[in-house]
Amino acid sequence: MATSDAEVKVLGTWASPFVMRVRIAMNIKSVAYEFLQERLWEGKSEFLLKSNPVHRKVPVLIHGDDTICESLIIVQYIDEVWPSAPLLPSDPHERATARFWAAYLDDKWFPSLRAIGMAEGEDARKAAIGQVEEGLMLLEEAFDKCSQGQAFFGKDQIGYLDITFGCFLGWLRVTEKMSGIKLLNEINTPALLKWADRFCNDAAVKDVMPETEKLAEFAKMLRGRVRATPKS
Repeated sequence: MATSDAEVKVLGTWASPFVMRVRIAMNIKSVAYEFLQERLWEGKSEFLLKSNPVHRKVPVLIHGDDTICESLIIVQYIDEVWPSAPLLPSDPHERATARFWAAYLDDKWFPSLRAIGMAEGEDARKAAIGQVEEGLMLLEEAFDKCSQGQAFFGKDQIGYLDITFGCFLGWLRVTEKMSGIKLLNEINTPALLKWADRFCNDAAVKDVMPETEKLAEFAKMLRGRVRATPKS
């Protein structure tokens, strides 16, 4: 087991929201780390395959001689190893609630957001937009309950659920730009709209949150590569 002062490395890509979770958590904890960039669109490195032989994907946290995979598991590991500025609530029910919404975001909401850009036909696109908007209204209600009138899901500071959701804001903005639809807006999600601005301007976030234009160009590049791939 690595000690808290052991060397830390994060294996990932700048554009991945899941990698961003790990980097934000490390920044909140004020833990120094080396960021090792993967260029997954050109192929997976031997180091990545060795570090994560099961899922073969980023992020991977390397802490001394230990490797930890899967973004939310890594964030929880970070919270336990470096307990200052706790990310998960101390109350058992609040902690369970944060994990519930984290699972919803990964299993339901983000796949719907991705589906907007991948939709074939206007009906499929409208259906995906509707699912994202419905999810955002649910998250608006969750924010009201979790924040208890304060700035973040984690109340007075960025917490586990803020990181889980906030990492998707870059891709949400790219989707808004490409679709011409404001998914976060003053009418349906006024609290989340203000939360998103606070989150992105936080010192732990702003240096790792990709610029919308840069991320949009990256998305176009990826889409072009997918279209150029011959179908069997």
